[in-house]
Amino acid sequence: MVMHNFLPHTPSDRDAMLAAIGLPTGQAGLDSLFDDIPQSLRNPLPTSTLPQSGMDEASLQSLLTELATQNTASGKACFMGGGAYARFVPMAVNTIASRSEFYTAYTPYQPEMSQGTLQVGFEFQTMIAELTGLDTANASVYDGGVAVAEAAMMAHRITKKTRFLTLNSVHPHYRGITQTYVEGLGEVSLETFANTRALTETDTSNVAAVIVQQPNFFGGVEDITALRSFCDATKAILIVSSDPTSLGVLEAPGKLGADIVVGDIQPLGNNLSYGGPYGGFMATKTQYMRQLPGRLVGMAKDKDGRPCYTLTMQTREQHIRREKATSNICTNQALNILKATVYLTLVGPQGLKHLANLSVQRTHHLVDRLTQLPGVTPIFEGQPYVFECAINLPKPVNEVLAALSAQGILGGVPLADLYPEYPNGLLVTCTELTTPEHMDRYVSALSAILSGTTVTNGNGKSSFMAPTAPAVACSL
Repeated sequence: MVMHNFLPHTPSDRDAMLAAIGLPTGQAGLDSLFDDIPQSLRNPLPTSTLPQSGMDEASLQSLLTELATQNTASGKACFMGGGAYARFVPMAVNTIASRSEFYTAYTPYQPEMSQGTLQVGFEFQTMIAELTGLDTANASVYDGGVAVAEAAMMAHRITKKTRFLTLNSVHPHYRGITQTYVEGLGEVSLETFANTRALTETDTSNVAAVIVQQPNFFGGVEDITALRSFCDATKAILIVSSDPTSLGVLEAPGKLGADIVVGDIQPLGNNLSYGGPYGGFMATKTQYMRQLPGRLVGMAKDKDGRPCYTLTMQTREQHIRREKATSNICTNQALNILKATVYLTLVGPQGLKHLANLSVQRTHHLVDRLTQLPGVTPIFEGQPYVFECAINLPKPVNEVLAALSAQGILGGVPLADLYPEYPNGLLVTCTELTTPEHMDRYVSALSAILSGTTVTNGNGKSSFMAPTAPAVACSL
């Protein structure tokens, strides 16, 4: 472990800074800086694990290394998804992103100094436009959830209407972010529907946009064509939130009639992190291009006729009147889109199709085997799914997940907190990193847990063990 941060501030320095902004000194003042974070979301280390007095640097490094070893997630077989996916990142991606001219760069306002960064943005926009089947894309926003919210704001600016209709199968976090955004518009509503049929049979007045996720939060494939027909009848904007990897096997949403396609680039060469940073993409039709938030990079020619790149149609508040700006706050995830651009360049169209197909095959193979176990059933029987699937377990999900974790398996995302109607629901995901051995272990372990079979490990701890080997071995 290498410590990179050196904090030179003494307690008196910190107290002086707190006093300068009108806060109490000492720990009370430091705590007040985080008052906006609900207590339920804070998870401080128990004070018993931290030294009560100062430590020399060597001892501090030793302590932090010991604490870091408690994070064992990276060594476990991962079947978790729900918006953050364990996918393979080629070594070249991080090597190029680690070059200092990229990771120290900021906003490329001076094109003569920023051709490399600008070209990356242009190439990224081109790739996203091709993937989504639309005319143009921006050079990113903060993340996938913000992209959905910004798309809703776009729809409001285009239609001047104030009703937003969304399916319940859109990521709950994305819906929450969008609700926060649209509340600022005044008399607006974000209405949620259980399925496509319920949405298309609702009141059609004053609808600004329909929001759908493809594949949806549960991995299912939605009927975009039916929603396009509804939007045509109501003159509403169709917004599709899409996983970019899924576009290796699913039709581009733009070709199915989407007006705006958004998503998160985390699966495209961005490693899993504790909460990010990720990056949101937005693509749209030419007639709506001027309503895109964030930065757009265009190709031009210099005085000698050579290709060059520059920011264009800059509609941020730094450049035009605030009331005319498309977004008064948007973060450009330049380093993340660099990684996505390098990743897509390396894998290419056929590589992306191969990765998506591999994920689909392995998820279907695993779910077929899991649902052969007593009491395990799919929640959405008969609905096509891609590389995620929601299943019901016959035992409390959290107990099952704890038992799986003890055997080195991250069994999936429990649905109860996000969807209380599925108290024993579990979202299971496979990617190209899910090996046949991982799937065999999962089926064997879950079979033992559900049957209540236990053995004692050599370390004396009790764990679940399948009485026999799985009937069908995975050969993918």
